[in-house]
Amino acid sequence: MKSDIEIAQAAKLEKISKIASKLSIPEESLEPFGHYKAKISLDYLNSIESNEDGKLILVTAISPTPAGEGKTTTSVGLGDALNQIGKKALVTIREPSLGPVFGMKGGAAGGGKAQVIPMEDINLHFTGDFNAIQLANNLLAAMLDNHIHHGNKLGIDVRRVVWKRVLDMNDRALRSTVCSLGSIGNGYPRQDGFDIVVASEIMAIFCLATSVKDLKERLGKIVIAYTRERNPILAKDINAHGAMTVLLKDAMKPNLVQTLENNPAMIHGGPFANIAHGCNSVIATKASLKLADYVVTEAGFGADLGAEKFLDIKCRKANLKPSVVVLVATIRALKYHGGCSIEDLNKESTDYLSKGLTNLERHVHNLKNNYGLPVVVGINGFSFDTDKEKDLLKAKSQELDVPIVSSTHWADGGAGAKELAETVVKTIDDAENNFNFLYPDDMPLWDKMETIAKKIYGASGISAPANIKKQIDDLQANGYGKFPVCVAKTQYSFSTDPTLRGAPSNHEIPIREVRLSAGAEFIVMVCGDIMTMPGLPKIPAAERIDIDDDGNIIGLF
Repeated sequence: MKSDIEIAQAAKLEKISKIASKLSIPEESLEPFGHYKAKISLDYLNSIESNEDGKLILVTAISPTPAGEGKTTTSVGLGDALNQIGKKALVTIREPSLGPVFGMKGGAAGGGKAQVIPMEDINLHFTGDFNAIQLANNLLAAMLDNHIHHGNKLGIDVRRVVWKRVLDMNDRALRSTVCSLGSIGNGYPRQDGFDIVVASEIMAIFCLATSVKDLKERLGKIVIAYTRERNPILAKDINAHGAMTVLLKDAMKPNLVQTLENNPAMIHGGPFANIAHGCNSVIATKASLKLADYVVTEAGFGADLGAEKFLDIKCRKANLKPSVVVLVATIRALKYHGGCSIEDLNKESTDYLSKGLTNLERHVHNLKNNYGLPVVVGINGFSFDTDKEKDLLKAKSQELDVPIVSSTHWADGGAGAKELAETVVKTIDDAENNFNFLYPDDMPLWDKMETIAKKIYGASGISAPANIKKQIDDLQANGYGKFPVCVAKTQYSFSTDPTLRGAPSNHEIPIREVRLSAGAEFIVMVCGDIMTMPGLPKIPAAERIDIDDDGNIIGLF
């Protein structure tokens, strides 16, 4: 079979105006970027607010493994399949970050015959949204240092500057830096550092804001530093939020593209789920619900991270209610969670599979019992999967009382996910939905974190050094206690140890750092060794990405 990029380059794309017409979007409401992608006017989206909402389908996954799960591939394949069975469906997902594209992933637009296109554009610069977010973030950083340089009227303590610069690339050398060295004209030297764009508060605000007006208000609330008396300094205190909004106003318009089967897809925003809240923009999700009868969206990494944040942060803030959750897994990944080596994943092993099912079981339990949501397990099928392994999954389906459906959308496109689509629709129509949040708004921050750790991660509890515990207590006392918690931790395990596969229990979750995201309106709890500026692997995907003599991009996957 051809590579992902070869499949994408061989696809017959339709003009974006034709794709828009399938959603009844008039051409005059599009802002085209070439022939095959466009932004949708916010004025038009405001005009359809009275439309009835469609059904929201959340796609999440088991804890990720080197074997791969195919969450985005399943989202796209499910969207195509829903359209094939006669439903008006729209796929609404996140934009890829250049960090993973050139690092581990090599691309994040689906795979095989279940992709969003133009694949090269989506995986690279796309429509410039991330660049706008980067610029807005770094404008605030520049204005902060400029204020200090020109007299520091607000009395900012340079030791208590908390606003970092960002870059949309994995670059470990920038995690901890010193800025303003050199002459007096370069400003006051201080310790600084960079995060990746998709971990920034601006990205979180961008994806949670409901309008340009709401965006500006949220940007103004960002805490950028403190005085010697430990009073917070906000972005609006240095009059930065207006210019930042100007940089972001066009980026706020959702991006319309298409799948390989020429079905509409919306891609907008992309915070990481292991260090941010991991969901596409509220604007895109809400718009999609007004444009289609079924909306397929996804939350990053495993359900303990992406789905938890989608439900406890995004749904809480945007008043959303999923109709069903599709939990993606592969037999290969489940065997890995059971202790199987990467080299042996393609060999039949019901023993490893049986052991690895503990990971699936916990995610299903969390979604069904903690959130009250109906669940469908979607198995992303491989040719290596054997009948014995499939039979074991059928038995587990009865035990868990959830449908487990194997699909071949990677190889067959929407046709390979028809059974999954039909099961999803039936589950929406028939299953009981008692959606509730994991914790109430008025629960103290420490208790919120402990609730997540115990109920979602299977931990015995949480811990923190005295200074971190004091920070949490101070945030509680200063009026931020009603904010939800956004956990930053490894995506590979329910614990903070990425080597612990399956469903580890009774471990402790250590809180290393606490960050206030006042504009995004959540509290980030950094746990374990997770980095907000990732590094590149030993052999980054960038080594395989190239351009040939005819101008064709190669190596994206």
